[in-house]
Amino acid sequence: MPDWQELVRRRLSGLALDARGTEEVHAELAAHLEEAYETFCKQGLPEREAVDRTMEQVSDWRELQAKILIARSGDSMRKRMQQLWIPGFLTLILSTVFLMTLQEVFGVKPRMVGIAPGTILFYAPWLTGLPFVGALGAYLSSRAGGSRSTMMLASVFPALSLAAAFLLMFPIGMIIEQVTKNDLSFGVVATTLLSNWIGWIAVPGAELLAGGLVAQLFFGRTCSSRDATSSSETTHA
Repeated sequence: MPDWQELVRRRLSGLALDARGTEEVHAELAAHLEEAYETFCKQGLPEREAVDRTMEQVSDWRELQAKILIARSGDSMRKRMQQLWIPGFLTLILSTVFLMTLQEVFGVKPRMVGIAPGTILFYAPWLTGLPFVGALGAYLSSRAGGSRSTMMLASVFPALSLAAAFLLMFPIGMIIEQVTKNDLSFGVVATTLLSNWIGWIAVPGAELLAGGLVAQLFFGRTCSSRDATSSSETTHA
């Protein structure tokens, strides 16, 4: 009987996937061909004819390779959406709604630390609740099969989003200066950005990360067990 694993590996040698994805494709296709070969043999066909009939299952290996890449690319995008973007945006929405509720409904005022113009604003009740938001993001990422690093990214997504917005302030500020022909004091702007960075990104990011790490302690084992099981199945395929 032919070595279907080796045959598939040779025919799909140019498959542009990571090592794990390539092994999965090879194992699945080899299992399919072996099953077809055994079926033809049970029908009483000679070995050579059974092999030829099995090989006819794939008329164009290059076309098959292209279809596999397209399918895997779509799967990768769906996984990233489910493991990172949906949990991440959910944590962003929850953290924002939570802060707005504290401000508008309960009238929570920020605690000011420092002296103007470098005053840093902290919303203590908001910061207290952020670990739970970060833990939720990590949990949802884990449920979708996300890795440990993806879980962490999902948990701190609100802080990363705000950091990106802060970084955009520099080119936007330069454009405004060019349009209005007004020079801004860099010292004042830098002090303001630093205080906002600490109060709105660094500290909240640390709180979100703390929640994500706690969630990882509980759900990271499940993630590792799932990865180990998947690797074992691929090895024995």
